[in-house]
Amino acid sequence: MTADATPHLEVRHLTMAYGSNVIMNDLSFGIKRGDVFVIMGGSGCGKSTLMRHLIGLQEPASGEIFFNGDNFSTATQDRRTEMLQHFGVMYQSGALWTSLTLAENVALPLKEFSPLSAKEIDAIARYKLALVGLAGYEGYYPSEISGGMVKRASIARAMALDPEVLFLDEPSAGLDPITSRLLDDLILQLRDSLGTTTVIVTHELASIFAVADNAVFLDVATRTLGAIGNPNELRDHSENPRVRQFLNRLANPNP
Repeated sequence: MTADATPHLEVRHLTMAYGSNVIMNDLSFGIKRGDVFVIMGGSGCGKSTLMRHLIGLQEPASGEIFFNGDNFSTATQDRRTEMLQHFGVMYQSGALWTSLTLAENVALPLKEFSPLSAKEIDAIARYKLALVGLAGYEGYYPSEISGGMVKRASIARAMALDPEVLFLDEPSAGLDPITSRLLDDLILQLRDSLGTTTVIVTHELASIFAVADNAVFLDVATRTLGAIGNPNELRDHSENPRVRQFLNRLANPNP
């Protein structure tokens, strides 16, 4: 396998469990560099749990996760911390510090992990907010802006350290259709301008079809991978009836 063919992230035979309760079993897939990759499936299938495994917040019951060909699962704590600095994460709630301004929220990772001066950090925080359409809002607090703006500010913070991989957990949750579409456009703009690999957890079909290059479907019925591929193709051609049911909003899967 050439360097170019090496997946940016790769999951090999991953089993996720809480004690004896297996959530998903034997997941294997790769995520290409620069792709917008969607983790999709119905409620309770383990989408957010899979993201937590990918960023090291939960340990696999079995299986391995690789980043740039290096084994993330078995890495030392120091090496894993180094790898994690290449990740940016936007949590479903936004998880901004309410006592800090938007610029101060974005500046936090830079203060923690970079040797930059306060002036340089402030300039980068302003730039990241401008990238997500929030120029002029640097001094606002999270309580003073809309839900859609909180999501964008959270993305700006996730991008603070110029991550190779951006993880977004339900970025459209709770947003109206217009704001959700604007967020989809932003994700594509960031991918095209920065070349960031983006991993998105969502069940929102409009967003899935708008942004995804590839996707995995977590099949809650079989507790394993139900399909992998471009969702537009899976919608029409997947051999798994539950995948077609999900992507076509059908009440019942076709036999």
